[in-house]
Amino acid sequence: MCPMCGRKTRTKIRKDTVLVNFPLFCPKCRKETLIDLKQGNIIIKEPDAQTQSR
Repeated sequence: MCPMCGRKTRTKIRKDTVLVNFPLFCPKCRKETLIDLKQGNIIIKEPDAQTQSR
């Protein structure tokens, strides 16, 4: 789930997944957020991370 808009993202995780500084991109609100995931708990590290555009 996107921490900004609450909608589903395309990233699937399992209960035993550990992520550190993972750039979670939401295709709906078009924002990228750095998150940490440990034991199923999401910790938002940087809510204003910008996506790279060309």
